[in-house]
Amino acid sequence: MELLKNMLQRDKDEFKRIANRLLSQCFLCKGNVTNKSDYYFVLKYRTEFQDYLSVLGYRIEISEEFGVVQLTNPQNYNRLNLKLYESIVLLILRILYDEKKRELSVSDEVIVNLGDIQDKYLSLQIREKMIDKTTMRNTLSLFRRLQLVETLDKDLGNEESRVLIYDSIMMAVRIEDIKQVYEKLKLYRKGKKSDEEIDKNEAD
Repeated sequence: MELLKNMLQRDKDEFKRIANRLLSQCFLCKGNVTNKSDYYFVLKYRTEFQDYLSVLGYRIEISEEFGVVQLTNPQNYNRLNLKLYESIVLLILRILYDEKKRELSVSDEVIVNLGDIQDKYLSLQIREKMIDKTTMRNTLSLFRRLQLVETLDKDLGNEESRVLIYDSIMMAVRIEDIKQVYEKLKLYRKGKKSDEEIDKNEAD
């Protein structure tokens, strides 16, 4: 391709790999050690990435403040429709991130455990029972694939198992005022929606 003509062959190969990675997982986080070099590669070739991906209708958004690269689609193609519990857990993770971040220094990682997520869920009185283990496991696996979290322990049935929340959560849930997150969660309170409903918010 013409826009890659001045790249070394190894950089062309990296460009293709990282572009495909973005298309599959939406985010690259500097805070993830396996993504760090890819993040800086996108910064180096941000113009080329934007030009290349714009042909497909995508847009590269970079937050150097959070150390996150995000792929978005202004035409809303390839949107990820989240299930009800996935939407709820995503918003809870955003709340916990905000709460923990206020307690930490800027560079500290935000780590919560499954008990924190369940406690927040119960305190919001969305349902009377905790989120079941299978739903929690599947939801966190999805968010791990999207580079929103990392599970630090294998046993996701243990409430002490830890979850690292990446800074990409700030771009996935773009709500400036955390009160708006709570307002949104009120929509999911018991009797307002059924468990089978789909929330059409995009996790990107």
